[in-house]
Amino acid sequence: MISEFNRNKIIDVALLDEKTLAVHGILNDSIYSLELDFKVNLSDLVCFEIEGRWLRYTTPECPQALNFLAQAEGFCLALGIEEKIHKTVGRTSCRHFANLLIECAYAVRETAKLIRYQEAQVHNPELTWQEFLLGESETGSNFSQKAAEDTEDASVAVSVAAPATGEPAKRLPTPATGKSGAFIIDMHMHTAPASPCASDSVEAMIAKAQRIGLHGICLTDHNYLWSAADIRSLRKKFTFPVFRANEIVTEQGDMLVYGFYDDVQGIIKLSELKKRVQAAGGFIVAAHPFRGFLTFGADDIGLTPEKARSREMFQLVDGVETLNGKVTATENGLAREVAEGLKLPATGGSDAHDSSSVGLYATAFTRPINNEVELLAALKTGDYQPIKFR
Repeated sequence: MISEFNRNKIIDVALLDEKTLAVHGILNDSIYSLELDFKVNLSDLVCFEIEGRWLRYTTPECPQALNFLAQAEGFCLALGIEEKIHKTVGRTSCRHFANLLIECAYAVRETAKLIRYQEAQVHNPELTWQEFLLGESETGSNFSQKAAEDTEDASVAVSVAAPATGEPAKRLPTPATGKSGAFIIDMHMHTAPASPCASDSVEAMIAKAQRIGLHGICLTDHNYLWSAADIRSLRKKFTFPVFRANEIVTEQGDMLVYGFYDDVQGIIKLSELKKRVQAAGGFIVAAHPFRGFLTFGADDIGLTPEKARSREMFQLVDGVETLNGKVTATENGLAREVAEGLKLPATGGSDAHDSSSVGLYATAFTRPINNEVELLAALKTGDYQPIKFR
């Protein structure tokens, strides 16, 4: 039997009255199903009365995300708000709600644009859509100032130009061991459209990795298997090391799998995945194993590092991701304590879903990695460590 992963998003924007839009969004896929409802002031595109609902989810922590959606109250949904939504809603609430809110924001902007066009036609019935759009681009959006205020602190990315631009190149960070000359790979990232939750193409992600001075990246799209031919083409096009892996959903959480090229769809039992990966000679890393603890805190449920180490998951994986760009310092810290206590090797990755997050965290290897065979061999030696890259 062949399983397929499907994701659908439906956004409905209606004019509630002459001043207000009512927005309803649905995200439904093979794993998750959720809804968003909120209102928007037409005058400034500021959203309010945000409500979310889970229809289907995978962990007991998921419903806790609803408590944090209110942080988006008062956001201006003009162009440029996307990064703040990722930062505020995606990290403290849920990346699925963030993804849906971004799609809703786009629909809101298009609806507002259409309403302005209809109003302009009242005074100029001959005005075409193309002429209207030209006028919009020349005069700029009415919401630009409010959007700038909303997104002033949103960006966490610091882009460093390549030497070819004439600007100084980024000096590679020294790993915690003090050794220089490390080979640094972002081991966890997602691209569009391979990962439906990602917003930037693989080309954009590679270009950003090159600009900031990474030595390589690993594509870990959700339940998506890149072909060897695609990887060869990307490496040739950019003259840059690109490696393929996979982020596979199990009943015990997401797993980063390296050196394993079966196309796994849907949710698989971790014990079954372990058998298959082991037979192929691959390597499993528990991805962000404590994601979601920001919503209630490990202390509140009595989860100590000692108790966490006894979880079945950690008996079945080969390593632990202890620096992940999409979780909190507390969650990364607990992952580190578990890995150290079990003497499991640790990796780092940005978990980037757009180019602004590439390289936040990475993994420093002690020697160059030229291909996936060498990457797998290096992972099995444990001779590497997670680092904060930028």
